[in-house]
Amino acid sequence: MNLFKYIKGDKVIWTVVLLLSLLSILVVYSSVVALAYRYKGGDTGSYLVKHIFIVGSGIFLMYLIHKVKYSYFSRISQIAMLISIPLLIYTLARGVSAGEASRWLAIPGTSLTFQTSDFAKLALISFVARMLSLKQDVIKDFKQAFLPIVIPVGIVCALILPANFSTAALLFLTCLVLMFIGRMNTKHLLMLIGSGIVFGALLILLIFNFPKIIKRGETWKARIENFKSGDSESNFQAEQAKIAIATGGIVGKGPGNSMQRNFLPQASSDFIFAIVIEEWGLISAIIIVFLYVVLLFRGIRIANKSEKTFGSLLAVGLTFSLVFQAMINMAVAVNLFPVTGQPLPLVSMGGTSIWFTSIAIGIILSVSRETETDKEVKEKVETA
Repeated sequence: MNLFKYIKGDKVIWTVVLLLSLLSILVVYSSVVALAYRYKGGDTGSYLVKHIFIVGSGIFLMYLIHKVKYSYFSRISQIAMLISIPLLIYTLARGVSAGEASRWLAIPGTSLTFQTSDFAKLALISFVARMLSLKQDVIKDFKQAFLPIVIPVGIVCALILPANFSTAALLFLTCLVLMFIGRMNTKHLLMLIGSGIVFGALLILLIFNFPKIIKRGETWKARIENFKSGDSESNFQAEQAKIAIATGGIVGKGPGNSMQRNFLPQASSDFIFAIVIEEWGLISAIIIVFLYVVLLFRGIRIANKSEKTFGSLLAVGLTFSLVFQAMINMAVAVNLFPVTGQPLPLVSMGGTSIWFTSIAIGIILSVSRETETDKEVKEKVETA
């Protein structure tokens, strides 16, 4: 049976999603052993069933979203922005906390929580794509184009920053790339980059001299210092990840044979890439990086083929966001970056984060589907 006859959009992206989802199920089942013994009396099956449900429902959600005409997301982004800002404020004030970070809101009637930053990220990227497409006639103007786009970016990133610095930084970078592709005035963009650098420098000075003035200041300071020192005791997670990678070798220890899953606190989420290498070897790491590069290439290809500015910017913005996040996660696992708390998209165990990733890919596929439909219509007209 040909599965692809029931779906539209870029078939290569569908293949990448299915491969990464299958890998996720296999590796999460192996990496939750320590969690299962700690909280479920050794019952890994409950974690597996829950993860299969979340991954499966994510793929189904992706399928539903890719059937929606992507132009609808232009209007939806306005509503989503109006919702996301109060949600972020409420999360900072009353959200579910972990490690001094209020990032989550509980979903009433369920045991699930969701990060409001995931929702805000989708909303902001879609909104920036919408604004850039609408402002093309005045895109070089400071008051008419630059300010109406940058102000919402600044507000959302500022609200995410106190609880999740890495997400705020990645979102700001993604929006910056979108604004560059959207032909915004280079002088204005350089000014924005300069402001970002100055703000970052001041923030680092602040947390190193007055870490308690910011709720997460001490955590950020410790992570930077631990990363710089390279000390095994203070850099425990990174050290365990490096051991997993080093002992995995070229072909790995085999599925289910990881040892470091018993020591890594975030083996099934933030550091799952290290577990993949330990069990499946360096070859698997190369394949995973290749799959994300393919996702990036296909996303850019979809953007190039779309005849509408909004569709192009939407596809490239969401693609960059996902691939940036993946690269940061993998860089942390191999100790190139300090610990950030970013999951590996489509692979890490998660709840609603997988669903938001699925929505993002569904929107990209929606742009691709519309492009394919337009092409088919043109070909029919030309041959008629």
